[in-house]
Amino acid sequence: MDETIWKLIGLGAATLTMFGFVPQIIKIGRTKSAHDVSFLTLCQFSTGVLLWLLYGIHLADPIIILANTVSFFTLLLTIGLYFRYR
Repeated sequence: MDETIWKLIGLGAATLTMFGFVPQIIKIGRTKSAHDVSFLTLCQFSTGVLLWLLYGIHLADPIIILANTVSFFTLLLTIGLYFRYR
């Protein structure tokens, strides 16, 4: 495959990852409850995303950097809602 196809695949993966926790944020906001949310999962995923961000910075890869920056802040929002509504 040529480089353009791989960039499109990377952008698709990045988009799905960036907004992966938005449904959870919406659910917590609507129900005002984080009862079914695993804090350990949020911590584990946040750590993984932060490591991916650092790796992207090391590679100077804008797709990895953007995706993981947005994902990390989305996860921080989810963690904030977890503590507000647990």
